[in-house]
Amino acid sequence: MITQARNDQTTNTPKLLHRITRDPQVMEGKACIRGMRVTVGMIVGQIGAGRTIENVLEDIPYLEREDVLEALQYAAWLSQEREVVLATG
Repeated sequence: MITQARNDQTTNTPKLLHRITRDPQVMEGKACIRGMRVTVGMIVGQIGAGRTIENVLEDIPYLEREDVLEALQYAAWLSQEREVVLATG
């Protein structure tokens, strides 16, 4: 479980991300869903490629809708923590 508290954007109260786990022995310590070999990056990448939540759930049937939503929340939280400068050109 990710134990860092984050602020809920609607209530501004801390909320824990219970479905996101990090274990150095699973997927090289990347943020995963419930200790499985499914990373947050895999899910966010699929959504970014235009797949719907339903498509992701069909592709990975052992995931739950809440897993996908929490992966997106985690990615959004991370993006607020740092700014990435993209090359133009």
